[in-house]
Amino acid sequence: MTNAPVQEDGKIYGLVIELMDPNTREGALLELSKKREQYDDLALVLWHSFGIMPALLQEIVSVYPLLSPPNLTAHVSNRVCNALALLQCVASHSETRQLFLNAHIPLFLYPFLNTTSKTRPFEYLRLTSLGVIGALVKQNDNNTVIHFLLSTEIIPLCLRIMETGSELSKTVAIFIVQKILLDETGLTYICHTYERFYAVGTVLSNMVNQLVETQAVRLLKHVVRCYLRLSDNLRAREALRACLPEPLRDQTFNTLLKGDMVTKRCLTTLLNNLNEP
Repeated sequence: MTNAPVQEDGKIYGLVIELMDPNTREGALLELSKKREQYDDLALVLWHSFGIMPALLQEIVSVYPLLSPPNLTAHVSNRVCNALALLQCVASHSETRQLFLNAHIPLFLYPFLNTTSKTRPFEYLRLTSLGVIGALVKQNDNNTVIHFLLSTEIIPLCLRIMETGSELSKTVAIFIVQKILLDETGLTYICHTYERFYAVGTVLSNMVNQLVETQAVRLLKHVVRCYLRLSDNLRAREALRACLPEPLRDQTFNTLLKGDMVTKRCLTTLLNNLNEP
């Protein structure tokens, strides 16, 4: 923050006004997305300023025709990701998060999560969209967020990214699934039918097999925590006794987890839960 908060406020308000004009919007998106960390109340200004949320949604919707067939350039991807960064700011703020959900704004991002092109512009778009959903689940009073995400079928979208995305996208996608599992409603939902449990279990198992190769420790931490949480459900625990991947049982990851006592403890607890000390 500068020593002249009033001047800084003036700059922010000026940029927000520029979002209203299609001719100045691109530059304003870029500048505001850079400043969002420095200005605590940006979410409130964006949400409560007339016409700003529709302008941001217009940026998002305008990209839909480029998704299929995949025709997204780096320039267009960067521009829409700057708009997504501002939505993430609104999703993160305690006073605007519920309003953001009530307006069903996350649904506008699902078409981006549903893309499969491996090019960088698409990867960046998926990652930034996941960041908005990640910001929603990051808080601890998550029940309404979890209900919303479950009722709008976020899990299949996250599962596919966990299987096919870049390492960074996989990490954010599994973080979202982990947060859903940590909520009692989320755990019950995933373990309620064999199909749901099987879908999640299959992707986690495939990830474990990939991790034997990639040794991506951040991903491994999330995978172990997801399995540990699943083992809190009695039916899931029974199933895991039969289908927990071998590399988690046979000390394959001992060296990788050498310095990470917390994850090692999680893995030990998981194996104890399955009666496998």
